[in-house]
Amino acid sequence: MLHWNKLGRPFVPQEVPGRAWLAEFAQAPATLILKDRVRVYFSCRPKPDERGQYTSFSAYVDLDRSNLLKVLDFAERPILELGGTGCFDEFGTYPVSVLADGDRHVAFYAGWTRCESVPFNVAIGRAVSTDGGKYFEKTGPGPVLAYTPDEPFVLSGPKIRRFNERWVLFYIAGRKWKMVNGRAEPVYKIRMASSDDGLNWQRENRDLIESRIEEDEAQASPDVIYAGGKYHMFFCYRYSADFRGKAGGYRIGYAHSEDLLHWTRDDSHAGIDVSAEGWDSEMVAYPHVFELDGKTYMAYLGNGVGRHGFGLAELVGQL
Repeated sequence: MLHWNKLGRPFVPQEVPGRAWLAEFAQAPATLILKDRVRVYFSCRPKPDERGQYTSFSAYVDLDRSNLLKVLDFAERPILELGGTGCFDEFGTYPVSVLADGDRHVAFYAGWTRCESVPFNVAIGRAVSTDGGKYFEKTGPGPVLAYTPDEPFVLSGPKIRRFNERWVLFYIAGRKWKMVNGRAEPVYKIRMASSDDGLNWQRENRDLIESRIEEDEAQASPDVIYAGGKYHMFFCYRYSADFRGKAGGYRIGYAHSEDLLHWTRDDSHAGIDVSAEGWDSEMVAYPHVFELDGKTYMAYLGNGVGRHGFGLAELVGQL
């Protein structure tokens, strides 16, 4: 069993002055390692509008590479513009994952649109940065991973990686909408696609991780790292009902694989759980694992799925 030593919460959005678009939430942290800093991308929201509707933006915070609890800088504005009228990302970009590609950086992000019969739908877009990963221009107004007969809705949670000289995109795909106490709640599972160029994708078209706590378990934030001769996936999962509190809320799971295609799930090996009290006492979610200067870290969310920032933990030992 792994063990993660929780370091604390380096970033709390409510403490950032002068950015109304960054009023709360720091969701789905994902890192870009730079020379003197670690840039952590996340998604945030302004206060809801008069109808109680939220819009989601993506941003970053720069942490000191020698002291990850020290903030150096914030994004001055959202790193991506929202889409135009009728576009798949008109109402939100959440989450985002960034990878260096030569002298540029490529981001894959989930674009949100509002619906009538269910609250939302999501597809995956692509954008490119030429200023060191600060701000991004979209490849186009539409998604690069859209709905198909096998993946009909809610394509989200992209995590981009390069393995064996190929682009590999882990993401989630909706399986059903489930009515819970009069509210439509999505059930989604972890999927994977690969590409030679980062534009044209070959999907596996199957769920990678078996369900454990119930058939309608929702899985999110698949993050894969290679170490010790195998692939390690950290992800989060929840019950399909009553998941906004401690009882059915998100927990972090773990699986391993030798070929990226066939995974053995063992959540007891994840090594991190809710705290007895405090900001992550009800849930732990949306893990992102990264290596830095000989150590392995995890960024993750706590109560309210990141409403009050993200935390960091350091792995004791090795994967």
